[in-house]
Amino acid sequence: MTEKDYFILPMTSNNNMTNMFRPSFRNFFIFFIIYIIGFSFLVVYLEQSKWDNTERTLNNLAKTVKEQNELIEQIYQFNDKLINDVNSKKKTINKNSPIIFAVTPTFARPVQKAELTRLAQAFLQVPNFHWIVVEDTATRTNLVTNFLWESGLNYQHLNVITPSNYKLGINDPHWKKPRGVAQRNAALDWLRNNYNTSTNGVVYFADDDNTYSIKLFKEMEKIKVVGVWPVGLVGGLMVERPICDNTTNKVIGFNSVWKPERSFPLDMAGFAVNLKILLEKKIQYFLFEPSLGIKNQNFLSSWLHGINWNHWLIAVQKFMFGTQELNFHHYAMNNV
Repeated sequence: MTEKDYFILPMTSNNNMTNMFRPSFRNFFIFFIIYIIGFSFLVVYLEQSKWDNTERTLNNLAKTVKEQNELIEQIYQFNDKLINDVNSKKKTINKNSPIIFAVTPTFARPVQKAELTRLAQAFLQVPNFHWIVVEDTATRTNLVTNFLWESGLNYQHLNVITPSNYKLGINDPHWKKPRGVAQRNAALDWLRNNYNTSTNGVVYFADDDNTYSIKLFKEMEKIKVVGVWPVGLVGGLMVERPICDNTTNKVIGFNSVWKPERSFPLDMAGFAVNLKILLEKKIQYFLFEPSLGIKNQNFLSSWLHGINWNHWLIAVQKFMFGTQELNFHHYAMNNV
């Protein structure tokens, strides 16, 4: 190999090497700056989004607090109004007016709460009122417990179950067996255990399948022994009612087509008695036998024992209001 066979590269200087890498460094630097700027914008954007979310949360919280404050203010206003209404109602109550004790047996069914609600709306307008609600159950139910708690009424919540041999079958007509007997007797026991003959009161058996006029309870205040009045839509009549002699102001009979031979042809909703009379007859209760809708006959006969018919007529007060009925039956609702 001769000297001509070799190609000798010239030696490069350091300056030439620097010039060779300079464009790459510049590009990297520019990329780095762009990356930093982009990252900074991303961080700012994310922080701004967080702040926007925080701001929205704070605004929503402020709105919620404002609404709650308004609601609290409304509650205070309602409470003040309620207190004023109660105080006003107390002022209108005559200290000599009797306590109206309404005894209501009730049992579980689809329309139970609706029926009780209808009664409560009427009873709330009656001053000096005490509602005795007795469930036909082994234990008190949450439905009735909560309903009474929220009703705004003075009440006593009891329960006693009807013996199985006196319960209606699914297809039995409502009149086949007595209803509410054990429950009414439980209410009578409660009255006897918690009140005495010095208490000025009137006891009314207000079944939950009826509708009641407010006027009825106003008239009850006058009862000294027993009071009777018309009942609408009962016993096959538009109105079942006592017949009164306007001259003597006494009851002389009853307009009733169902067993008119009964001593007291009255519907359960058609009478009320003075508490003192009930308490004096301590051993008297409603009876399971006989049935067929005449349980009130046994009850009335038992505590009016010894008072002859004429004296009883004198004792009964007349609340006729012409032909105006003050309460109504509506059995059809039980079939809902």
